[in-house]
Amino acid sequence: MSLLLKFETKSNRVKGLSFHPKRPWILASLHSGVIQLWDYRMGTLIDRFDEHDGPVRGIHFHRSQPLFVSGGDDYKIKIWNYKLRRCLFTLLGHLDYIRTVQFHNEYPWIVSASDDQTIRIWNWQSRTCISVLTGHNHYVMCASFHPKEDLVVSASLDQTVRVWDIGGLRKKTVAPGGEDMLRLPQMNTDLFGGGDAVVKYVLEGHDRGVNWAAFHPSLPLIVSGADDRQVKLWRYNESKAWEVDTLRGHTNNVSCVMFHARQDLIISNSEDKSIRVWDMSKRTGVQTFRREHDRFWILTAHPEINLLAAGHDGGMIVFKLERERPAYSTHANVLYYVKDRYLRTYDFQSQRDNPLISIRRAGSAGTNTGPKTLAYNPAESALLITSDAEGGSYELYMIPKESARGDTAPEAKRGQGTSAVFIARNRFAVLDKAANTIQIRNLQNEITKKCAPPCATTDAVFYAGTGMLLCRSEDKMTLFDVQQRSTLAELSTPAIKYVVWNNDMSMVALLSKHAIIIADKKLQNAQTVHETIRVKSAAWDDNGVLVYTTLNHIKYCLPNGDSGIIRTLDVPLYITKVAGGVVFALDREGKNRQIQVDVTEYLFKLALLQRKYDQVISMIKGSGLCGTAIISYLQQKGFPEVALHFVKDERTRFNLAVQCGNIEVALQSAQELDDKDTWYKLGVEALRQGNHQIVEFSYQKTKSFERLSFLYLITGNLEKLRKMLKIAEMRGDVMGRFQNALYLGDVREQVRILEEAGQAPLAYVAASVHGLEEDAERLGQALPDLPDLPASSSLLMPPTPILKEDNWPLLTVSKGFFETLAAKGKAMEAAKGSGAAAAAAAAGELDEAQLEGAGWGDDLDLGLGGAAEAGAGGEEGEEDGEGGWEMEDLEIPADVVAEAAAASTSAGPYTVPTAGPPASQKWLDRRTQLAAEHAAAGSFQSAMSLLHRQLGASSFEALRPYFLDLYAASHAVYAGVPGTPSTLTHIDRSYNAEASLQPPQSPSLLYTLPALEEALKAGYKLVTEGKFGDALKAFTRMLHVIPLTVVDSRKEVDDVKELITICKEYHIALRCELKRKELGEGDISRSMELAAYFTHCSLQPVHLALSLRSAMSIFFKNKQLATCAHFCRRLLELNPGAKIMEQARQVLTACEKAPVDAHKINYDPRNPFDICSITFTPVYKGSKYAEDPYTGARFQTECEGQISPLGEFVKIGADASGLLISPTQVR
Repeated sequence: MSLLLKFETKSNRVKGLSFHPKRPWILASLHSGVIQLWDYRMGTLIDRFDEHDGPVRGIHFHRSQPLFVSGGDDYKIKIWNYKLRRCLFTLLGHLDYIRTVQFHNEYPWIVSASDDQTIRIWNWQSRTCISVLTGHNHYVMCASFHPKEDLVVSASLDQTVRVWDIGGLRKKTVAPGGEDMLRLPQMNTDLFGGGDAVVKYVLEGHDRGVNWAAFHPSLPLIVSGADDRQVKLWRYNESKAWEVDTLRGHTNNVSCVMFHARQDLIISNSEDKSIRVWDMSKRTGVQTFRREHDRFWILTAHPEINLLAAGHDGGMIVFKLERERPAYSTHANVLYYVKDRYLRTYDFQSQRDNPLISIRRAGSAGTNTGPKTLAYNPAESALLITSDAEGGSYELYMIPKESARGDTAPEAKRGQGTSAVFIARNRFAVLDKAANTIQIRNLQNEITKKCAPPCATTDAVFYAGTGMLLCRSEDKMTLFDVQQRSTLAELSTPAIKYVVWNNDMSMVALLSKHAIIIADKKLQNAQTVHETIRVKSAAWDDNGVLVYTTLNHIKYCLPNGDSGIIRTLDVPLYITKVAGGVVFALDREGKNRQIQVDVTEYLFKLALLQRKYDQVISMIKGSGLCGTAIISYLQQKGFPEVALHFVKDERTRFNLAVQCGNIEVALQSAQELDDKDTWYKLGVEALRQGNHQIVEFSYQKTKSFERLSFLYLITGNLEKLRKMLKIAEMRGDVMGRFQNALYLGDVREQVRILEEAGQAPLAYVAASVHGLEEDAERLGQALPDLPDLPASSSLLMPPTPILKEDNWPLLTVSKGFFETLAAKGKAMEAAKGSGAAAAAAAAGELDEAQLEGAGWGDDLDLGLGGAAEAGAGGEEGEEDGEGGWEMEDLEIPADVVAEAAAASTSAGPYTVPTAGPPASQKWLDRRTQLAAEHAAAGSFQSAMSLLHRQLGASSFEALRPYFLDLYAASHAVYAGVPGTPSTLTHIDRSYNAEASLQPPQSPSLLYTLPALEEALKAGYKLVTEGKFGDALKAFTRMLHVIPLTVVDSRKEVDDVKELITICKEYHIALRCELKRKELGEGDISRSMELAAYFTHCSLQPVHLALSLRSAMSIFFKNKQLATCAHFCRRLLELNPGAKIMEQARQVLTACEKAPVDAHKINYDPRNPFDICSITFTPVYKGSKYAEDPYTGARFQTECEGQISPLGEFVKIGADASGLLISPTQVR
């Protein structure tokens, strides 16, 4: 029988497995020494870790921290951080292969089993072995903690299973300090085992070595598997343990065995290449899964969801024992579904859930024989339920009309078949795969007709309307007419699992594992949506949109194949109905759930697809649709003018406006952006449309003088062409001057330019050819040899333009429906203000072609048109009435009117323009949250406010010089000419030498991350040289500079935070050492305490070795031999060098001869602690403390409110939001 395989890998032999408790990840440790991290939902390898030398047999994820532990044949236990993607540290102590490792659920403990016949319990926070469990006299194959009680179970090749009581260990190590009487010397503990963990039971019953033993998660049961091919079940109480039963069936060594977390099942695997499932209550085998060539080695279960994994010779598999999808069917407003052993109904409107009838109890647990599909026949109140029992079977139920509370249990009509669906009022079709026939049966379960399926490989049938079936074969779906026995259509698809029709049977969705195919009822116009995550269910809403779920999302799919995400899911759901903004669904426990969703996005896209533009406009006005996804979708689908209604970002607005030819919006955005590239693009688009006024404006903005001259030439604007000549002369542009003189046909100017440029022969030729005899004679006298003149020549004059109006006839840009509506809206708003505007609005409503704005053409100038109409009306009036005053309009030329208007506005005294805001003010106007930028801009008060809010800073005297340095570094001084003051200018960080216009963005900053890294290296060097005072100043300066540094990326932010941690550790360590040196030899106990504290700071290995040597020397001289031995061992673990190791071994030997302490000091090396750098006392784990919000340093509670010595500017215990040094932290 096959299991429900979810994921499979091909690799070297898998010896260890562990599921992540929250993420869809699984760790696999291989016989080759590699650890693989897989995403079993996506089917991808995320990472690999390769530091072990030899096979890795044990692996385990931590329950809450980003950690996992591994144990291998190299005798090493490694603790890894998967976020940092590296090994944090290694635990050494075992003397042979390590078989299993496991984190404790609650305490910072790891249990490990080894071939050295011991079990060790480690504290991974203090990185020490806290207990050695001895008693087995052969390899210990596995050891694991009880999930709730203080117990450990172990299995060994000495044919026993042992249960250990570790209650004493918990009492000793979890309480701070512990009891002195329980403290045994480390040497004795290693040799004989401590009294902290004692054997509670020894379970004997296996005839050969035991490979695995495991606790039941809630009951007092143990299961074990051994080389005698047997699985044994044990029970225990407070006083004894005994064998309950033996499960036989495996034909080779049982390698792993475990209890199922949710059902009364035992799962075991073996070297006989099989996984077996056993019923715990009946003590019998239920299922067996076999592989052809691969022996199984390891089993694990997911701690939260119903997933199992097994490792074998060729990789691993992730699987389920049974389907979790409930069988259900929806008709009208009622859901029919199977839960437990009842058919239930759920009314979507009243939300009432009732049992309808009792059905046959599902198959045995774990056998995957529960209901698979459910079909409902409303005409006859009949039900078809299919399952995988007996190779595929169905049950036909007739629902009694008077059934009330599910008490009735009608007899079912049963039969064999892989699929069964209703195809008519009183007929259903059954696929008999064995006989390769489709049987048509009546409601008495009698065969009325048989026919062959359309393909020999047909393995499932689905309903496709009255008398029609969709038949699934290997790579296609076939629409089959049962009456005519003919194939109507075929569609190539992946393996389809479910078929979902819409209400009117006009559209169908075919769901496979990783794809959805949408087609019409004839399997035409198919659209495919691919998913990387498994597709679970789907339903059509009333608008013709398919809403479907994957393992972790609710998504939608439009009829054209466009899809998107509606929301994420915490657990998989199976959609039963979609109505309005509510999704009805069943979860895996058979509970009905309602989820409110926002369907605006897909209704908006559907309205666009169906060209219902009035709905689109109302959605734009009434909803909060926004985001780059919608904008890019509109651009992709050819609706840039719609996207303009959403976009607030000016650059995006400009690009969209250019794309749809809306020159007005493009001009507005270009004025906001005001950069050279934008003006150039606007000029190109305006030239394409023929709007040369905007072209001219764009060229002026970009200072494109050559383009401007040519524009004035082709538009016949000779006056401005002469101005361009003067501008070229002012700029000293010789080629520009000559080019403009050539365009104007000004020969005298051409001769003058050539003469000034030193081209006297060319100047002579130009003057002679064009008849300027005086100039030619003067130039000829200065030339030694006169050049030859051309035989025939003529004056080069530019052609006269045909049109000299304000603009050329503009290119017709078709207005979209949306722009027309927008223009109507503006006209209607104006209509509320005046009667004339109301008339204009009415005209706009009557004729859309009248709605022309600026940039669309000036043909419909309301002033000129109105005057013409008024004149015509006046002439008609004169025929009927009296002549009146004979006044005639004076025809004044337009250029004269313009000059007069210019003269009137330019009159008056010259006014000096007001100075704009300085660059420093513009830096602050960006509302930056970075204290460094405020200090550089000179706003020290706001910088201090930010540091107070972010870090709890209260005393700023220490930061004063750094504020002044930042301000000085962001400004420069230009020396003026004698007698004038110098000019202060601002240095901008975003300066670009190639940009034409650059508004101030952000100040130049003095302090950088590379400089901090160099300062760290210098600090390390000072510590190595023993210059502790200078080193303390260096690390203090770094703590001052870090808040006034700005970095660009999240990675650099993490680097800076790591730098703060380093500075904190070194600052505390150096203060301890300097304090010890201040004491001298007067207080021996206090001096030893400070030396010991120095060794507990996280320093570089070389500095840690130096601190340990110093502490070892001090403690040995003062006869503190027991503690001195501890420092010796730590020093030896660092492997410092042959000479130092030899000295450490000699001291350790001397200490172990008389392991006693002559002085009582406040120091417990086994209990983790932080160091208060004010009182210089330990802050033990679990005790109350006050914290420095900047560095995270911990202090005694009485220090709260004082200024932290780490930088001397932060108040201890202050509320703070956290360090902010990058723009990426506030986006």
